[in-house]
Amino acid sequence: MLHVLYLVHDVSDPAVRRRITMLRTGGAQVTLAGFRRTATPVADIEGLRPVDLGATRDGRFAQRLAAVAKTAVSIGSKLKGMPKPDIIIARNLEMLALARRTRSAFGAAVPIVYECLDIHRLVLRDDVLGKALRATERHLARDVKLLVTSSPAFIVNYFKPFRQVAAPVELVENKYFEAAAVLPGEREAVEGPGAPPWRIGWFGALRCRRSLELLAGFTRRMEGRFEIVLRGRPALSEFPDFHAFVDAEPYLSFRGPYRNPEDMAAIYQDVHFSWAIDFFEEGQNSEWLLPNRLYEGCRFGAVPISMDNTETGRFLRQREIGVLLPQATSEALETALGRMEQHRFGRLKARVLAHNPRMWSYDRGDCSALVEKLRRLTIAREPFTTEVLA
Repeated sequence: MLHVLYLVHDVSDPAVRRRITMLRTGGAQVTLAGFRRTATPVADIEGLRPVDLGATRDGRFAQRLAAVAKTAVSIGSKLKGMPKPDIIIARNLEMLALARRTRSAFGAAVPIVYECLDIHRLVLRDDVLGKALRATERHLARDVKLLVTSSPAFIVNYFKPFRQVAAPVELVENKYFEAAAVLPGEREAVEGPGAPPWRIGWFGALRCRRSLELLAGFTRRMEGRFEIVLRGRPALSEFPDFHAFVDAEPYLSFRGPYRNPEDMAAIYQDVHFSWAIDFFEEGQNSEWLLPNRLYEGCRFGAVPISMDNTETGRFLRQREIGVLLPQATSEALETALGRMEQHRFGRLKARVLAHNPRMWSYDRGDCSALVEKLRRLTIAREPFTTEVLA
């Protein structure tokens, strides 16, 4: 069985849980080690007890660098007694640095996979800091065996033009995970809520103040014909007044976190539209990403709303689904949605549901294929032994 050491920047990130599920479903044994954004260590992720590397703070880049530097010195003792892994997956740049230090501690040629699902705004700066970070990434990634990323636009706009990583690229989209196989033509029996009011669901990492203000302004203009349902993890480092803002808005409601994949069907089938827009790093990462909510919403029949000039917009346009906005204004939203009625919505939803669910989902076969690709990366190195880190 392939033994994967998964090094992550935030063990409580729901995306980490999804990747662990994929790896284990595909037949891999996983050891999880990482930092946390919680006050106390996380006891359990999918039945795994993470190796706690300490606490870091969201949005505090200098503090995170200091934590990585400190952990690099002690990573050997942190992993003491752990069997040598067959492969190391490093999620994000800071963990790539630790992956190399971890490999040295094991004293073995363990292949490293670099998983990069966001392009941080700091590495795109054209100043000394940005150039230094890109140079650091190129140095750390010089011998990685595989780059895993989630959007073609990350490759086209960053990795290729800046020549950051020479390794082969594996595109693993942010799709919904299906516990059972999905057959072509299979459909969910989705009734959906009545309307009006029309409900727009914004689920996941809630980090975009501009989206929040835009949706608040739009719902006020529509005087109750539209409601916004928010669920997930608000980034209080970006807008510490999130809860007060939402409470003050008559047509916005925050309904807390949810479980993925357990709650996906219920939360998306309770709304008409899904908000697939993010201005957090406008013109850069936010324009290039294909977010989780795009796939999750479409899987369960919620009609996606996106900006036309983004990778998500291009994705939807190619498939002739969704509502695309030419501008990020309340007026543009009103033009696109304000006269919504049941017949038109029915057509929009039918276009989404007409696509094979496999477009939106990974199943057990996809998980097995991913693990097999990782296994092949280990063939060229020395045979696996049961040696442990002293």
